[in-house]
Amino acid sequence: MIFNAEIPKRCDVLVVGGGPAGSSVAALLAKQGVDVVLLDKVSHPRPQVGESLIPHFWKYADHTGATPLIENEGFVAKAGGITVWNGKIHRIAFAEFGFTRPALHVERDVFDELLLKHAESQGAQVFQQVAANAADLRPSFPKVSYTDRRGSDLGAGRIDCRYIIDASGPSAFLAGQFKSKRLVDSRMRFLSLWGYFKNSRFVAADGRSYPAADVGKTRPVTFVTSFEDGWIWHIAMRKVTSVGLVINTDRARAMDKAGREQFYLETLRRAPYLDRLLESAEYLEGSFSERPDYSYYSTTLCGENFYCIGDSASFVDPIYSHGVLNAFYNANITALAVCESLKDPTRRVRHAQLCENRIRQFYGFSRSLALGEFGGSDGVDAELVRRFMRQISHVELELMLAASSMSDRSENFHRLVADAGLDPGSPQTRVHFMEELLL
Repeated sequence: MIFNAEIPKRCDVLVVGGGPAGSSVAALLAKQGVDVVLLDKVSHPRPQVGESLIPHFWKYADHTGATPLIENEGFVAKAGGITVWNGKIHRIAFAEFGFTRPALHVERDVFDELLLKHAESQGAQVFQQVAANAADLRPSFPKVSYTDRRGSDLGAGRIDCRYIIDASGPSAFLAGQFKSKRLVDSRMRFLSLWGYFKNSRFVAADGRSYPAADVGKTRPVTFVTSFEDGWIWHIAMRKVTSVGLVINTDRARAMDKAGREQFYLETLRRAPYLDRLLESAEYLEGSFSERPDYSYYSTTLCGENFYCIGDSASFVDPIYSHGVLNAFYNANITALAVCESLKDPTRRVRHAQLCENRIRQFYGFSRSLALGEFGGSDGVDAELVRRFMRQISHVELELMLAASSMSDRSENFHRLVADAGLDPGSPQTRVHFMEELLL
């Protein structure tokens, strides 16, 4: 990483944010010989929630070239998922859909730093602890001012570029400037509370529980259970287990942070099955975190010299682990659009429009899958979603259909599939109902 080097005055592409979206788009562009500078306001590794990856992500890792690094890191391979939703227990196994490469449970601080280092190895200039402040999107060379926190004294500077890619995550650098960030309907507005436990038992694909020490020998599943108006995740990693609670924002509005942590721990103790997994586990004091404004989208995503990708563009309920997948997908299509625009600047508005449509397609797909119903004010274009469904591979759509059947949010998603004229058969037959979960 470049800690003390001087930040250049000009580059072809400036990427703001060093999460999976920013690192991936920087790596893809640098591989094509594009002069890329990446600014991240924090220093890696940094804490970040979102530790479950579905097997779809490997094709994007192959494209960026990060696959060997991910494989060599030795993250926990997961077999699938088990949900207890409204008292009904279901299991899904990725292998039954033909996936030969595993899904993963990853420590996101390690995973994100790995991707950032890979971007630098491809030729991107990476500067940490440098925060973008404002963008002047003039047509020729946009200008971005920044604050440099790398030394003992704050520094300030400006960098000119041909394109800005905002991958700043939920802080949504450009959306804040545009005032384009919108929250979804309040009925579907959630926040997350999470923390970490040592020595928690975990659930494997056979429905049995195993001690934490076996996580490297027996593949776990992501375990999800619903409660009242929310749901809980349990994700076993190499040294700790991530346990998170997703609730409607209105439930937590009157609580301070201490009250939310107390509510979080009490809810986990009352949750069927989960209470037994955590019975002998040690809660790591100080690990409690939260994320508000859970589901949102931006009305402005791409223009002739800017792109908003990943969580800076939108975020939906993470029940099907689409967050990092969204970041990889956005990064790939944005890298393509920017490369083509650099070759022929006269078509850059057209490339931006096409890219925005694709980003909105994926958001709408994830939104309808994760949250079920949506209205016209929630940033979803149903026709774009149907087109996307026709374009993705049969096995990926089949898996998503099956996964959606594991909660009570699937009616709208299945209707969109039918409206798209698709007939993937009955993937629900590969979602196994379990009469009893053996913990």
